[in-house]
Amino acid sequence: MFCVGLTGGIGSGKSAAADMFKALGAAIVDTDVIARQLTAPCGSAIPALRAAFGDAILAADGALDRNRMRALAFSSADAKGRLEQILHPMIRAESRRQVGEADGAYVVLVVPLLVETGSYRDIVKRIVVVDCEEQTQIRRTMARSGLDESAVHAVMRAQATRSQRLAAADDVIRNEAGLDELQKQVAALDRLYRQLPDGTSPRESTPGNAS
Repeated sequence: MFCVGLTGGIGSGKSAAADMFKALGAAIVDTDVIARQLTAPCGSAIPALRAAFGDAILAADGALDRNRMRALAFSSADAKGRLEQILHPMIRAESRRQVGEADGAYVVLVVPLLVETGSYRDIVKRIVVVDCEEQTQIRRTMARSGLDESAVHAVMRAQATRSQRLAAADDVIRNEAGLDELQKQVAALDRLYRQLPDGTSPRESTPGNAS
């Protein structure tokens, strides 16, 4: 099935765009959702995380305490590396399974770190980037998550730059002007993706861009 990789920086609006693609008939596979499932109480990743980092990174219910783990990963390159070695292979395996079993007009694979990791390039046939100004990212993330500005900057520094994401994009969704404008751009890409053949080579260039 035709698979599109959807990415963007923190606070760019990836989830809103993915919801709109879903409403139009696309199947959605979201690596963040998979990560939360793996790190929920009794999740498949919990034993390995507990062995690597101890009980201190677990919440009272046995799930991964995401705030504590985030703080540890940003303060220690070694901790970040160990976390990625545990979670990334599990997320990739489950993502590929879900893409293979997806039922929809096409599949949108939501990967926040698609550009950074280089993973999934063999299965996504186009990359769509949800883009906005960095100050917009900061404002949205602070309002949504409760993180302070310095914490948001730390997350952004760990991600690809805006220019790096745009350089990797086949299609760009500009998300500055509100939900109505976002919906128009998603609808335009939905029409494009329905016209492209399932056998298109990964990352093969096709005329048409929502930017």
